[in-house]
Amino acid sequence: MSLLPELRYPTEIEVVASARALAAHRPALCTLRQVGRSRAGRPLLLLSVGRAARAVLVVAGAHANEPTGGATLLDVAERVVRERELRADTSWHFLLCADPDGASLHVTPAPRSLFDYHRGFFRPAGQEQPEWSPAVLPPDRLPPETRALTGVIDELRPYLQVTLHGTDLGGSWVQLTKDIPGLAEPFAKSAAELNIPVETGASDAAGWPASGPGVHVMPAPGAGAAYPSMPDDARNSTWYHAHRYGGLTAIVEVPMWASDLVDDPVPHPAPAVALRRLAGRLLQDTLQVERVLTDALPRLPGVDGPLLRAAKWGLELVPGLAADWAHTVPADNTRAYVGSVDAFARRLPLRAASMLLRVLTEHDDRAAPRLERLVATWSEAFAERFRARWVPLEHQIEHQSRTVVAAALHARDRAA
Repeated sequence: MSLLPELRYPTEIEVVASARALAAHRPALCTLRQVGRSRAGRPLLLLSVGRAARAVLVVAGAHANEPTGGATLLDVAERVVRERELRADTSWHFLLCADPDGASLHVTPAPRSLFDYHRGFFRPAGQEQPEWSPAVLPPDRLPPETRALTGVIDELRPYLQVTLHGTDLGGSWVQLTKDIPGLAEPFAKSAAELNIPVETGASDAAGWPASGPGVHVMPAPGAGAAYPSMPDDARNSTWYHAHRYGGLTAIVEVPMWASDLVDDPVPHPAPAVALRRLAGRLLQDTLQVERVLTDALPRLPGVDGPLLRAAKWGLELVPGLAADWAHTVPADNTRAYVGSVDAFARRLPLRAASMLLRVLTEHDDRAAPRLERLVATWSEAFAERFRARWVPLEHQIEHQSRTVVAAALHARDRAA
């Protein structure tokens, strides 16, 4: 199946170069400064437009495998420079890449198919992700990327933080740490105009209230989690750090490949039965990857690194998550939700297999060809099951940019 994109995602280095050029072109309005360094010593850079006390913070690159955010960040920054009314009483600040080390390891800026995308896949283990590490680590063990991000929030005290995320295959949705009244309408309008489905039953927001289709509001701290086994809780992430200053965070998700199966609000005829079936398949698929890992490890003495750590971490999530699906009441009963869980159940073993494949290929291990065939088969099945269609990159960027601006304007009215 050919899913050829029309344009190429900018690399982290190209995003930095474009930001430098923008700051050099408008030095009276824009500044670019370093706000920290990554674990590997890469600079963490913040582009600021305007000097008003009221601030919006936009964060890209929190997940290395979600490449649209860098391009969207540049698009919004250029728009703020052009449109004076957007910065009349608001300064805009752009963290160019929250995880430049991770960005250097995800190596598919122009995927032609889901298989191509997964051949260069990288997403760190949870404790190594800048936004998620506070949910699983004590304060004295937080990585420098997390400390830099929270330091910027402490400095700016933004009324709104927007963090740019994405999904490989599915639809678009927004997660909010507090509701933004009025956001659902422009979000839905933009998605419809650009033929991007709205993911109304996103498993990432299972059980959360919705202020409109695809706009999910996180439950208050202390509320029960839909998946009790998951080690991280969004309410302990950096997304909630802005609440210290009366602000909130919007997480804007946009798909690379779209599926029109994820926005079906019709009740599923047997959601509990479907989730038990998906839990069983998840365990079976994961076992295939674990067998390859167990077989190969003795041939890789001393091998460690972010790819292998992330693969192991993903596999470790599976037993608890499968039990959640099999033994708890479904958080949602719609076809959209069951479809989102289906996609989630495909992603976990596929991502672990993809990162393990990169390790085995690097060491010329004899198990690599067999694992590559598995990754190819699963990628193709994923695309076919969800009738994947490529979302033109300019549409991904436009929709995410529109949603960022709409969130800023409506949150400003809320804060006034």
